[in-house]
Amino acid sequence: MAEVPKLGAREKGGQIGHGFFYDQLPVGHRFHTMGRTITEADLVSFVNLIWMTEEGFVNVVPDRPHTVGGRFIPGAMVYCFAEGLLVPSMQFTGQAFLGTELNHVGPTVLGDTIHVECEVIEMRRASKGNRGLVRTRNQVVNQRDEVVLIYTPLRLMSGSPRAAK
Repeated sequence: MAEVPKLGAREKGGQIGHGFFYDQLPVGHRFHTMGRTITEADLVSFVNLIWMTEEGFVNVVPDRPHTVGGRFIPGAMVYCFAEGLLVPSMQFTGQAFLGTELNHVGPTVLGDTIHVECEVIEMRRASKGNRGLVRTRNQVVNQRDEVVLIYTPLRLMSGSPRAAK
């Protein structure tokens, strides 16, 4: 019987779920995430976690009607979900979040399904090591094709082994 090679002693191929290296993200490169429907359980968990007790988030029968139809979602939660959807794009390669400009441009309500559309707007090698700075323009879009949030994070990301040379 042939001996089974130990983990790491055989060629396994490329890893699924590995994020982009900075040098794989030229200016103009576009990608998008999978979608995520925001549920009642998500809203309740988020509001309870951070204790954001705005009546529109916690009261299903408010005394006064709101201007947004439906039970609306905190903008901070929309941003957090967007970042979560983007994790696969920087898994193992993201090194630091350096800042962002963030603009809420439309409401998100319970039951909306969001995804993130990204475009690389800046990429340059960092001054030290095999890493680079990447800025994207991220648009959070709902199932009605409405943009609800736009932000432009700057991230420090690892370079590929090829970029180290």
